[in-house]
Amino acid sequence: MKLIASSVVRGSFQGESHGGIYLLDMHSQSVQQKLDWNTEDIDWRGRGWDRGLRGIAFHGGLVWIAASDELFAYTPEFQRVGSWRNSFLKHCHEISVYEDTLFLTSTGFDTILGFDLKKRAFSWALHVELDGLNFKGSVFDPAQGDGPLPLNKLHLNSVFASSGGLYISGTKSGGLLLFNGKRVQMSAILPSGTHNAQPFRDGVLFNDTESDAVRYASRSGEEDRAIKVAMYDPQSLTNVSQDDSRIARQGFARGLCVIDDETVAGGSSPSTVTIYNLRQSEPLVSVNLTMDVRNAIHGLEVWPY
Repeated sequence: MKLIASSVVRGSFQGESHGGIYLLDMHSQSVQQKLDWNTEDIDWRGRGWDRGLRGIAFHGGLVWIAASDELFAYTPEFQRVGSWRNSFLKHCHEISVYEDTLFLTSTGFDTILGFDLKKRAFSWALHVELDGLNFKGSVFDPAQGDGPLPLNKLHLNSVFASSGGLYISGTKSGGLLLFNGKRVQMSAILPSGTHNAQPFRDGVLFNDTESDAVRYASRSGEEDRAIKVAMYDPQSLTNVSQDDSRIARQGFARGLCVIDDETVAGGSSPSTVTIYNLRQSEPLVSVNLTMDVRNAIHGLEVWPY
């Protein structure tokens, strides 16, 4: 089995690599780096910010990869096909494809952007905000200049597109939200600081990042699985002088994909990808990319090509 992962180097300095794209063969536990993201026109104001590559999706025989404020398309051999920007795309995290639309989280604007994969254009957007005790979703045209302010109140970092609607979550959203085409409602309450929340079986699968764990919780409450991510001897870590809880730390759980009904893969820092058996609540195999504590997995998907 092969997985594709993106990484972000949190707290890296100008002139250093700040992430890349990797193909991982989980059977042989081998790693191939396909892209090294090193550009000068990025924001250097701490934490992840503009660094590294983010969400990953597949459509039309192409690999779609998001950076902070730009969407890229690559062939399976990682030859660049094109790239697209939008003024309302800022600090993008995860992306998801449904039918012929690619949805992107624009964390900086508390917005989900829709990219028309046939027209190759940003064609739709949903701004999410808390209105009193309820959530409000406002649809707007991202091709026009009239849209929300970049307030980043909910820190929306995850989107899962399906026939039932858009499942959206953020570190400050309070849970997994569902936009059903008319309104935004709370679908499931989750701990603060979660990443990659998505419907799974009859419940929710997510990275409980503040607890350094991958979790699955059924809606009935009968099943609640929590599996700790890989942790290493602190003496084996590199760049520990950069280890600041605001910038980089060991055990930061982010990146999550479903393999089958019992098996999922999750990412953590320093960049490690682990396959977990949910029924047994244990890791099956782990592949470590680097012991640099700043280097964190971001996007993670099963490689389809």
